[in-house]
Amino acid sequence: MLKIGDSASRTKTITHEDVEDFARISGDTNPIHLDDAYAAKSRFGRRVAHGMLTVSLVSAILGNDLPGIGTIYLGQEVKFKEPVFIGDTITARVELVKYREDKRIATFSLSCVNQDGKLVMEGEAVVKAPEE
Repeated sequence: MLKIGDSASRTKTITHEDVEDFARISGDTNPIHLDDAYAAKSRFGRRVAHGMLTVSLVSAILGNDLPGIGTIYLGQEVKFKEPVFIGDTITARVELVKYREDKRIATFSLSCVNQDGKLVMEGEAVVKAPEE
């Protein structure tokens, strides 16, 4: 049974291949993600990973770990706080902050931090938890 305060996390280093695969799958081929020369002239000075690639780490937690297999996304809000660069190691974390047991509706706070402990993304997700 889910309890307020339950949490789970996953850590992943973002690779060049991850960014290219995400661009191919999503269709987001913005050169800020794919072109070194273009990105060098940007305010970031180098290529950045797609924000939604970072958010997808949260999806992996919710769908596999907490609440787990059978979870259905109902909604999500995120705020991107810092860029994620190729080579960054991101730790995504979810924490249960509200649970309506009769409907199995779970609300999670979300965060992603990089290897330096900088918050790169925060938000909230609402899911329907699987039957136990």
